[in-house]
Amino acid sequence: MPRKIKSGGGLIRAVTYVHWRSISHALIKGEINMSHDTINRDRSIKHILIELREHLPYSIFSVASGMIILGLLTFGSEIFGAKNISVPSRGLFHIFHPVHLLFSATATTAMFWRHEKKIFKAIIIGFIGAVGICGISDIFIPYIAGFLLGVKMHLHICIIEHPGLILPFVIAGIFTGLIVPNATQKSTIFSHTAHILISSIASILYLISFGLVDWIHVAGMVFIYMVLAVIIPCCASDIVFPLLLTKKTKR
Repeated sequence: MPRKIKSGGGLIRAVTYVHWRSISHALIKGEINMSHDTINRDRSIKHILIELREHLPYSIFSVASGMIILGLLTFGSEIFGAKNISVPSRGLFHIFHPVHLLFSATATTAMFWRHEKKIFKAIIIGFIGAVGICGISDIFIPYIAGFLLGVKMHLHICIIEHPGLILPFVIAGIFTGLIVPNATQKSTIFSHTAHILISSIASILYLISFGLVDWIHVAGMVFIYMVLAVIIPCCASDIVFPLLLTKKTKR
């Protein structure tokens, strides 16, 4: 025979026990989920640091190569008696800057597509990573660098003044990033290497075109500023930006 409950106190205690037990289970489950989120976040940060470490040598040597190329261009212009090197440099900037955006959109889209197969999100991230972040690399950091070097710079934003020049390259870059076979790491690194080489040339061309004509006499500071102009925005657009916005797939 089941034992009868003589009063409601035992029933209340039993219900209370079950209630608090369910709450404790929920809290434990929440702590486990939080620990999983922490582990995933730590793994993401570690992966980003590994990617940055692997791409850092490419960034430094690409900036040095870009300065060599621009140094030869400056030397050639002096030999042929060009009085104002900023005029041809401005034309070259409007070639290298769109091509820079092409490679940036390709690398950013490919990096995101390798981790998450959502086409609309990949297009948005590829566009913002190219136009927004690389605008900082090619325009705003060189503009600030020229100001810090004591030169009066002219702020020229191509996406606003020449959208018909910029957008076709960005669209082509996003499309290329989506069709890269499996978005392999090899193709992504190649795209990133070409990206930062062109970026370094575009950044120096902006300095020459819109203020700092006599840049060779301050080449050391230009090198430091251009390394920052390449590593911070370009690695952010190619690596950090797309990886931070990807969702971890459940294993």
